[in-house]
Amino acid sequence: MYIIIAVVLAAVAYVIFTYNAFASLRNRARNAWADIDVQLKRRHDLVPNLVAVVQGYAEHEKSVFTDVANLRTRAMGLGSAKEIEGAENELAGAIKTIFAVAESYPELKADSNFRDLQNQLTDIEDHIQYARRYYNAVVRDMNTKCEIFPSNIIGGWFGFGRLEYFGAADEEREAPQLRLEEK
Repeated sequence: MYIIIAVVLAAVAYVIFTYNAFASLRNRARNAWADIDVQLKRRHDLVPNLVAVVQGYAEHEKSVFTDVANLRTRAMGLGSAKEIEGAENELAGAIKTIFAVAESYPELKADSNFRDLQNQLTDIEDHIQYARRYYNAVVRDMNTKCEIFPSNIIGGWFGFGRLEYFGAADEEREAPQLRLEEK
């Protein structure tokens, strides 16, 4: 009799422990995503200033600035992690294009506002990478727990499921291609 009670109590304790582990991982993932979101907002706030400074020097590069503005607007309006990931990766590529344009203008590279914005953007990109790595680590832990027996059964009972990674864009996996335009 005592053995049966002990086994039932151990099973109930395991279910409670596993449920709490899933809930903790889900909350850590939400928190990690919120950190990414904050860094992306910082990037979004910085982009118009960067565009304005570069635009003053490179007026004939208007299509680059229009593309960046459109990508920023699109990225700010998305909701799902997968949509945001794609749009943010496109925006990061467009920002790199701005810096490529700036290479053609030595007086712009010497401008203190441009250098300050470039440093701020570099700092933000570093924070985004850190936040993305942390989020992906939490997602890895959650997905592992969702796949390992017997926690996968308990996770299924309570509706815990796999999460999506915040991955690298295809452009980040490839070597950058430079396009030289005639002026």
